[in-house]
Amino acid sequence: MMVDSTFALVGKNLSEAMRILGDSQRETEAGPERWRFRASIPGPLQGEGQDVATVLHLVHNLLHDEEEDEDKPSKHRMQNVGEQGHMALLGHSLAAYISVLDRERLRKLTTRILSDTTLWLCRLFSYENGSAYFHEDDRDGLVKVCRLVINARYEEYSSEGYAVLSSKQPVIYQSASGRPGLGQHLCSQLGLPLSSLCTVPCNTIFGSQHQMDVALLDKLIKEDVEAGKLPLLLIANAGTPGAGHTDKLSRLRDLCDQYSMWLHVEGVNLATLALGQASSAIMAATRSDSMTLTPGQWLGLPAVTAVTLYRHEDPAMSLAAGLTSSQPVARLRALPLWLSLQHLGHDGIVHKIRHATALSQHLLQRLKALTSIKTSVEDELSSPVVLFKFSQDMSAASSGGSVEGFCAGEKEVLDAFNRWLGEELVQWVPSSGVDVVELEDEGTCVRFSPLLTAAVLGTQQENTEELVEKLSELVPAMCSTMSLRQDFREEVHRHSPSLTYREQLSWPGLGAVRYEPQAEGMDESRREEELQKINSELLKKLQELDSDIIFSTGPEFGTEEDCIFVGMVTEDVDVSELVDTVAALGRDIEESGRLLENMTEVVRKGILEAELQLQKANEEKLMEEGALRQLPLVGSVLNWFSPSKSSIKGRTFNLAAGSLDSTEGTYSSKAQAGRQSQQETPTSSSKKHPGQRLFRRSGGGSDSFSETSSIGQAEETPREGSSSPGIPPPSSPPEEDSHSAADAVVEETQEPAVEEHTHVEVEEEEEEEEERQPEGQEAEQSGR
Repeated sequence: MMVDSTFALVGKNLSEAMRILGDSQRETEAGPERWRFRASIPGPLQGEGQDVATVLHLVHNLLHDEEEDEDKPSKHRMQNVGEQGHMALLGHSLAAYISVLDRERLRKLTTRILSDTTLWLCRLFSYENGSAYFHEDDRDGLVKVCRLVINARYEEYSSEGYAVLSSKQPVIYQSASGRPGLGQHLCSQLGLPLSSLCTVPCNTIFGSQHQMDVALLDKLIKEDVEAGKLPLLLIANAGTPGAGHTDKLSRLRDLCDQYSMWLHVEGVNLATLALGQASSAIMAATRSDSMTLTPGQWLGLPAVTAVTLYRHEDPAMSLAAGLTSSQPVARLRALPLWLSLQHLGHDGIVHKIRHATALSQHLLQRLKALTSIKTSVEDELSSPVVLFKFSQDMSAASSGGSVEGFCAGEKEVLDAFNRWLGEELVQWVPSSGVDVVELEDEGTCVRFSPLLTAAVLGTQQENTEELVEKLSELVPAMCSTMSLRQDFREEVHRHSPSLTYREQLSWPGLGAVRYEPQAEGMDESRREEELQKINSELLKKLQELDSDIIFSTGPEFGTEEDCIFVGMVTEDVDVSELVDTVAALGRDIEESGRLLENMTEVVRKGILEAELQLQKANEEKLMEEGALRQLPLVGSVLNWFSPSKSSIKGRTFNLAAGSLDSTEGTYSSKAQAGRQSQQETPTSSSKKHPGQRLFRRSGGGSDSFSETSSIGQAEETPREGSSSPGIPPPSSPPEEDSHSAADAVVEETQEPAVEEHTHVEVEEEEEEEEERQPEGQEAEQSGR
């Protein structure tokens, strides 16, 4: 009764702990605030100790503090810890409790758990008469298997150690498509030189590009035997890490029998052995000497060990290799899997694996209906891994774009587009579990492997449908952008030297452009400063435009600086108008900056000249009135009897001419000169249609908005663009309702028109009795 109550208490405490740790709602009381403060600032260990609830809340804050510190919401994929996951976590708690039992009871219990789990796995995956080794690191089982093979092939290894290896150097063979770093890890753990590792290339002419070349392997083994080496072990793949392809296991089994080699198989496709309807290529894995399984990933079980099933008749060698342990506590690693397998049952395990393979088949059939999407699978009828990528069909390119001269960097550009495609799919459909992989022959691809993610993320068929819908939205924008990249480059070259095209094959968009200052006589440092200033201001103005196109500074780790990167576009984009607008805005910014600099210098010189003339006028006034009038008391008496009749000699500063003029004409006409010559701001007669976006060709469906036309584009409300007088319109056919580059600037970028001849008046000092401002002497700003 005591044991039962303790088990119940363990389960209750685990449920309470999971509830506290999984609760994402923040409490507003002082207690949680104190816990959060202590979680962020480590302090000394408390002398009195803390209760369980306090410690669990502390762990909760440690788990969620990182998410609060980030500006963006967390995009990490969180595993769904369902009922079967709860059983796996309970197994870890029970394993800690069982370890305190007396030695005899512990031995009996662990033996039962280990034998039951081994029997169930061998029957489930059709691996008869096998033994099991449970390990945390999924590579550790292969390390132990290699030690077993070394003990079996070198009879004196147990007594002589590594000295016996010098007579015949062991060789381990692996596929070039195998797990990266696996062979190096084996040599490091076994104390073997890297020369003991032989990487076998994959097929390049016949068969899959990810399958091991069996004929070449046979040749390599013969060469090693002739060189006095010992072929020891072959690592084959039933589902390569990148593409999910399976080696020719039947032929490899025959080759290993011929040279007395050990055959080890690993890969995600081994999960389909539980279905009972696996392909013959996968069923050949049951004839291997050992294979590594990862049921925790396939079934969505957290913190469950990997399992290596192997066949060997000598238990002493298995013990020497570390595949079996005499310590009962080490056998408790199988307890979480033992509980989870019983909780799921045979039907539950098969259902999860069958569900994952069905998701792959459903997605594969839907992808075949999409244009410009290329799938790469080995066996379409049973492959649980779907590999696809965007592949531009040149024959289906937009009629508005040319692709000639683009093939040189096409592969690198396609890799960039597919990388962007994978990132967008991960962001918009996170439950699908897709990721981006880099393959040597096929480049960048998007991989869908539900056996590794479906149980963890809870992927369902509607998630694959959402994935296909998102692809249908992204692919047209990618196709149009790909076909218009060359047109964009040619248009930028047409505006040379004011615009320069920056080659960026790794940019998933229309391209990169830079505005070059046209001022002459500047040194290099001054030119770089001006270039950075103009392009920065140009980027801001482009980002303010009412357009679906995204303009940015490029990738975070890009090599090009002071450039404007244009994102994805739709097929109705007028590239000529887009480039004309960039050039016109850049020219307007450069001229405005130059005018401001010139105006600053003119104003400075004008102020100095005005000060000199004011000083000269005061001296003339002093000579005219005499020294007596300057005395306070005497001057008042003289002014009373004989008022001074000195005339006002005002000055006006003409910003346009940069000169000081007399104000006599202003006083006589009571109006400032040049008022009648004021010109109204010209307006363009060409207008956009209501709701039509910028840079859109007429009749191209410009009123429709696509959220995929730019990277991370948010929805905007369409509005009518306004014309800007500072941007000249591009040439267009007269019969069409063309839209000049002047229409490409919204009203916010306009500045109010001002008079060309603006006068800044500088008045002389008047006498105390005549202190007042004459009419019409307001200072106005100069028009640009």
